[in-house]
Formats: sequence, structure tokens, C-alpha cells
Amino acid sequence: MSADEHITQRNSSVSGNDTKGSTEYQTGGIHDFKTQPNESCSFTTLKSNTDEEAAIPLMVGDVHLAEAQELWSTVRDKAVKLRMDRSGLGSQPPMTVHQMFMATVQKFGEYPALRVKKDRTWVTLTYNEYYQHSRAAAKSFMKLGLERFHSVGILGFNSPEWFIADVGCILAGGLSTGIYTTNSPEACQYVADDCKANVLVVENNKQLTKILQVRDQLSYLKAIVQYKGELEQKLANVYTWAEFMKLGENVPDAKLDALINSQSANECCTLIYTSGTTGSPKGVMLSHDNITWTASAAGHMIKLKMAEEEVVSYLPLSHVAAQINDMWISMRIAGVTSFAEPDALKGSLGNTLREVRPTRFLGVPRVWEKMQEAMKAVGKNSSVMKRIISDWAKVIGLQASYNTMNGVSSAPWGFTLANILVFNNVRKALGLDRCRACYTGAAPITKDTLEYFMSLYIPIFELYGMSESTGPHTMSWAEGHRIMSCGKVLNGCKTKIDKPDADGNGEICFWGRHVFMGYLNMPEKTENALDADAWLHSGDLGKHDKDDFLFITGRIKELIITAGGENVPPIPIENALKEKVSIISNVMLVGDKKKFLSMLVTLKCNADDNGDPTDDLTPQVVEFCQQCGVVASKVSEVINKKEPAIYKAIQEGIDHVNAKATSNVQRVQKWTILPQDFSISGGELGPTMKLKRPVVNKMYQEEINKFYSE
Repeated sequence: MSADEHITQRNSSVSGNDTKGSTEYQTGGIHDFKTQPNESCSFTTLKSNTDEEAAIPLMVGDVHLAEAQELWSTVRDKAVKLRMDRSGLGSQPPMTVHQMFMATVQKFGEYPALRVKKDRTWVTLTYNEYYQHSRAAAKSFMKLGLERFHSVGILGFNSPEWFIADVGCILAGGLSTGIYTTNSPEACQYVADDCKANVLVVENNKQLTKILQVRDQLSYLKAIVQYKGELEQKLANVYTWAEFMKLGENVPDAKLDALINSQSANECCTLIYTSGTTGSPKGVMLSHDNITWTASAAGHMIKLKMAEEEVVSYLPLSHVAAQINDMWISMRIAGVTSFAEPDALKGSLGNTLREVRPTRFLGVPRVWEKMQEAMKAVGKNSSVMKRIISDWAKVIGLQASYNTMNGVSSAPWGFTLANILVFNNVRKALGLDRCRACYTGAAPITKDTLEYFMSLYIPIFELYGMSESTGPHTMSWAEGHRIMSCGKVLNGCKTKIDKPDADGNGEICFWGRHVFMGYLNMPEKTENALDADAWLHSGDLGKHDKDDFLFITGRIKELIITAGGENVPPIPIENALKEKVSIISNVMLVGDKKKFLSMLVTLKCNADDNGDPTDDLTPQVVEFCQQCGVVASKVSEVINKKEPAIYKAIQEGIDHVNAKATSNVQRVQKWTILPQDFSISGGELGPTMKLKRPVVNKMYQEEINKFYSE
């Protein structure tokens, strides 16, 4: 497609900036800047399409792009054209990760960048120190023989070393690659081999042991670095973090600078591997521009303030959401990233939040659900008077939240008092008293959870995107959100609803500079994801309302197609049951190619020290049982005795959901309680708690077969 061709929009509806303003930016190609791509450009203030002044300034530096012929690539060292717009955010000059980092360091070098707790004391790295550590790591990677466009794999929990290894790899001309800590040795081997990892950076002996099991099968591997603790045994080409950081001391600055200056914004610098639930994991190739532009656009969209933001890093950095939120947006706006403890999701996150008091917080739905459960448990143990005041305040809080969402300026009567007595205290107890915005993403969240926090005057803003869109594609913010909507398209990007039905539902497609380069070494899968006009097909179903808010209505691959040929989106049915029956933890609808629908159900249970589900019911479920006249404290007791009261409660919930079904085919006819809850370690959930349906189908095939054999 030539630079001035327009985007085909047959059988679709488009939301976002006018596609007629789009152009592809390449060396020697058509562009809208007054300078040639390799000339120096000075820029002042970033403007949105409404020409409002933003808090995030543009960079000052060179626009340098490598020669490119296509908008996509599956080869690690092949550059791509950029999806440039003629005006607005989409026309922002491209820059490399180093250019973005340097701009922040030059202006905010003495400001705090990374904070981590060591021996009960918070230790801080400034941006100057962060940059110097990253350069030192880059030199050490060069010394270890990191080849251009080969990878450094990072396997461990979030830490300053994780960031420094990632950025250092990029500065040294490599492809930074996160590897999930839950991966088996075989899964680690696949990723390390596919990305041609020359160096693997691991957290501790546990992760090192995994790599040592497959080390002989990693043909590109030259060295391993352990960034926490001492080595339990000295091995060839295995280094502690301290040893690693000294390796490159004699590498000349000029040599590193030459390597940095050779990099172009339209070249790959990062790989994000998908979880591989439907086959081998795919390496999502992200360019410098993917990262730097998305960080700028997202920060502008939600009106982040330079050098005033702080986040807590605890979600897996191998996942694009955490990486963009914790690393790149923070770097772009000179924000502070404070690291949680490794057991954050096992209970310590609350303590970290109360200590750090972040200005924004991103939680996957399960994190918000756990907070909700814990707060309800505390509420039940409060005095009668406190419960009366809390219930009164929640009614006011919910109304106030809806007023704010709908643009109604007036607050309900009693709001000020409710804020003083309840809301301020809740925010402080959660560590969210400085938090200007709370977000959720990576998986569907229930209306019940959203309204619970709205009743405490803590609106949770939904985000939507994927690894292939460098994280966010749509975002919600204080002045632009609707409950159960994932917001509006990122400024400078576009959404196409492909082949919409009578209700406006169709496949959600993306266009913009956040769209990935392609899947590493997978041309066929790349062609399946990007159509002939380079729109990214998400595989998700959705529609826009009259105000252009996007609502996700299902996922094409998750659609259950019954024996009668009717399409059934499972998530709305699953969420409806979870909202109706509070003791249910997870639900999965089944019935593909079957005559009727069935359900797999799990009960809420406690987790052990490793975060694995136990047989012990949560206190809330035990209390529910007692209220039903049932003496049970374990999941197995409920199942073995097939406790009538508990089974009746679940059946009544299913009956309620069935009563609202749009057709008889969408009614659930059979169900069973599974003996164990879903978990990451068990394989049923991904790193962000997203349900892995193919895995669950395979694991519980026997139970599913029973539904249809009786």
C-alpha cells in the first residue's frame, strides 16, 4: 500500500481519527514534517486532536528511521513502516527507547525513578543512577557477546534489576524478552531458543535450576546471570548480579554510544510472548516506536503529570500491561516505580500499597475481587452502628459515582459527610488515598465488583488492548468512562468494527502506531492477524454506543457454537452467575457442538503460602454455609455430601441467569462443582488470571463428557 492510499473500510464502522489523515512514514517516503527523517527536529508541546495543551512535552532530537518497505515483518532485523498521521498524536515524531530515556534523564535526572525495599528500608535510584546502571548492564551484555537483534531473556519477579536488564539489553542492540516465572523448564527452553537468547537473567536458584535443566539444548546461550542472592554453586558462565555489572567496565563508552546511535525507531527492540494456550507461544515483535509512542499517547490520554506519578509494580513484567504501565509510561513521564514484595499476590500487596500510596493503580479483575472479598469480611465483623453507617454511605457513593460518570455535577445529599466518615477512611486503609485513578484490564470484570467500588466512591476505569497493540487500545478516565465499557480509542488510533451485525456487534480491529510489527518467525500467523490493509484483527467481538464508548461482547474463539448452530458468548453468562452466587470463585461454560450448555463451577477457597488453592473454604463461604444450616469448612465436604442447601443456592443462581437468557439455547442445563479452584500454578489461569479455556477443557474432559453421556 503506498503512502497516500486510503484505508479500505468495506463492511465496517470506524471510530477514531479520520483515516484520510494517515500516512506511512519511511526514509525517503511521504511525510508531513518540515525536515527530512535524519535531520534534527525541535518540538515544543504535544497537542491532541482538539489542540489542548498536554502535560507531556515532545522530545528534542533526531528522527532516524531505517529503510522499510512493509508495515509488518516477521524477521528480527527487518524494519517496518510506521502508521503515521498527518496531525495530532499520530504525527508525533518517532524516537527510540534511548531517546525517550535521555530526554527524561536530562530534565529529571535527580528525581526518583525506582524504589525497592531492602532490609525493611526503601532504597531509591534516581533517573541518573537508573540510566548509568542501564548503560553498565548494556556494556556487560556486549562483553558477554550479545549479538545485534538477539535476545536477553529475563525470568523473575519485578525488581530494579529486571528493569535495568531490560533497558540495558535494548541499549546494547538486543531484544529484551520476559519469560513467565510460572513457565516449566521446557516452556523456558522454547522461548529462549525461539528468541535466540544469548543471555538469560534469572531471579534466584529456583529459576536458575529450570534453566540448568535445559541449558545443553539452548544453542544460542552464552551466559546466565542470577540477580538475587549468591550462587549455590560456581558454574562456568554463570554470574551473580554484582559480577555481571562489573564485566563491562572496560568497554568504551564510544563503542556503546555507536551501538545506541545505530538504532532506529522502526526496528524491533522487545519481544512479548503470548501464553500459548492454543499452540506454541508467539513472539510479539514491538518496535522502539511502538513503545515510546504508546507510552506518550497513553500518558496524554489519561492526563498524567510529569514527575508527579507513582505506581506499584507487582503484575508479571513478561505481560505487556505491566511492562507498559510500570516501565515505559513511568520512564516517559519521569514517574516513580516502587516494587512490591515477591509474595504480593499472596497477601503482601496491601502493605506495600499503604506504604507507597501510589497515584495510580492497575489491578487485574481478580485483584479487585480479592479486595472486595476482604473488605466485605471486615465489614461483617464490624459493629452494628458501623455497618449501618457504611450501608448508608455506599448508597450515596454509588449515586455520586454514577452522577460523575454521567456528567452530573451535583452530589447527592450527605455526600460530604459520607466522604469524611467512610470513603476517606477506606481509601486510606487500602493505600489508595493519593490515587487519582484506578484501572483494570487483561480480563473481564463483573458489574458487581465495579459497582461495589463505585459505592465506596472509588471508580475503576477499564482498559482494553493486547500484546499486539503494545498494551492499551482503548482507555477510560475520570471524564470519559461508562460502566462495563473499556473506554474510548487511544488518541491517534482507530477502531474498526468489522462486519457488524444488526446490533452493531462485530470483530474489533485496530489501527495505529501501537500495532505490533509481526510475530517473530511466524509469517502465516502474522498474515492471519493483519489483513491486507494492515488492520490488526483482535479476535474480540464488540460494539460502540452512541458516544463511541467500546463494549466487549465476546471473543470469536471463545464463542460456543451449539449443535443447532447458535453462537453463545460465554463471558456474560459466567459473570452473571458469579454476581448472583457470592460463594462461586470461577465458572466456565461448556457445550461447543453439543445440544445444550453446561457449567464447571469452583468454590472460593483459601490459598497456601505458594498461592495454590487448598481444600479449605474461605471464611465468607464457611459463613454462607452456616447461614444455610450446613457445617462445612472444606470444598471436599460440600462435594462428598453434596450438601443440598449449597447445591440449591447454586441452582437458584443458575435459574435466575436462565430466566434472563435471550433464547432457550442459552440456558444452562447441567453443572458440577470441581474439587479444586482454578489457579496459575494449576494451568487453568494465565499470568493475569485470565481463564485458559482450552486447558480447562482438556483437564476436565471426563467431567464434561459426563454432562452429555447421561
